[in-house]
Amino acid sequence: MTPHSDAPGTGSADLPPTRCPVHTALSDGGGALVDLLGPENQKDPMGLYERLRAEHGPVAPIVLDGGIPAWLLLGYRENLEVSRTPSRFSRDSRHWHAWKDGKIGADSPLLPVVGWQPMCTFADGDEHERLRAALTESMGRFDRRGIRRHVTRFTHQLVNDICADGGAEMVTAFAQQLPMLVLTQLLGMPDEYGPRLVEATRDLMKGTETALRSDAYVTDALKGLVDRRRAEPGEDLASWLLAHPSGLTEEEVIQHLRLVLLTGNETTTNLMANTLRMVLTDPRFRASLAGGHMTLPDAIEHVLWNEPPLTVVPGRWATGDTELGGQRIKAGDMLLLGLAAGNVDPAIRPDIGAPMYGNRSHLAFSGGPHECPGQDIGRAITDTAIDTLLLRLPDLRLAVDESELTWLSSWISRHLVELPVEFMPRRPEPDIMDLPVEALLAPRQRVPSTPEETTAPARSGTEGSEAAAPGRVPWWAALWRWLLGRPSGPAPKGSSAR
Repeated sequence: MTPHSDAPGTGSADLPPTRCPVHTALSDGGGALVDLLGPENQKDPMGLYERLRAEHGPVAPIVLDGGIPAWLLLGYRENLEVSRTPSRFSRDSRHWHAWKDGKIGADSPLLPVVGWQPMCTFADGDEHERLRAALTESMGRFDRRGIRRHVTRFTHQLVNDICADGGAEMVTAFAQQLPMLVLTQLLGMPDEYGPRLVEATRDLMKGTETALRSDAYVTDALKGLVDRRRAEPGEDLASWLLAHPSGLTEEEVIQHLRLVLLTGNETTTNLMANTLRMVLTDPRFRASLAGGHMTLPDAIEHVLWNEPPLTVVPGRWATGDTELGGQRIKAGDMLLLGLAAGNVDPAIRPDIGAPMYGNRSHLAFSGGPHECPGQDIGRAITDTAIDTLLLRLPDLRLAVDESELTWLSSWISRHLVELPVEFMPRRPEPDIMDLPVEALLAPRQRVPSTPEETTAPARSGTEGSEAAAPGRVPWWAALWRWLLGRPSGPAPKGSSAR
């Protein structure tokens, strides 16, 4: 990372002495504060949030790696207030007194996430508008149908890799792979970058000891992309950012590509895994989807309420002394948006079991001027991927008892470790990618309400009842082509869905 002259860890100016939340809690009779990078959060973050809510109310003092003090927002209204008032709570991390006081080392695992960089997420006012306009207008040039085509193509490829086995672990084989495959296409990177970038982005988001090395790998890969696109522009995000009239510097382009890659992959991976798990395990979901009372997009919104892809978003920094949720906040204090905790705040959700189908007033993508600009792309990837997956494997079911599923939590996210599934083995459909674009896009399907509804005896060998014979076009693709007035036989070898 390239530090600014006033960036955290590089400046020498001191702010007036403050009464940090750690000292405040201890002097008021509280015990040792919770470290958000500690074992209690890793084991049960939602349980921790409720304990903190009971002890401190909607704003709780916590510490981060090395005892760095911060405030965790647990209330829905408090999260909205902070995210919507940048004049009081800035996104510019150079306000943080912990850095001004030299408490954050150059090797801190927090740096890849909260270290100041020249991008819109660390700016306010006119500078934020300049940078965000470049990002949102460039992302607005994506062809949404083209995104769906990429998602469908890669989903079919991933299903072809596993469909003959009769089972798979869907976090590593599907949810972790698909978003990065799509994102590398949108950014303009070759497919082969995907696997290593999946590993590196997850590592740096966790704040591990190797986070800085992983961050360097991601940044170097993006720098190479920018160099190539400057010489040979294409129809991709890197080229559009370079050409945008906002006049972004090379460093600004690299950092905004990094932002899209990191947040887009982590959030979409978690959203896909969580949604697929709910569809497979929650009888209400399968019954509602099968009965036509809930669409898959409605189900996604319900998941975004109860299991947002990011549990915590850092951060905001107080621009002056203020009060929030009954706590005295000092200038330079760091505040963490508790998205998961705010979504289950009893003040706005007294009945946590009530369905939230189609309700988009959750905090999953934050709010205010820094609300996630790529949220609809994440929704589209998740919706299209799961829709296509269930079309290819309609008898998909969980291979273990739900109680055996485990999660891994970092200070900002919680993700499913494994999602083992089973299904009737069927042959891969390698010719499916030769179909025209219209046939490749999966039509909406009815999700079966029970695994038994889709289970049928295999015809022979490992071929399931839905398996296509060699050279045959899938039934739904044949129907689609018939409606378009095209021949119903196998796709011509010279055609391409790319």
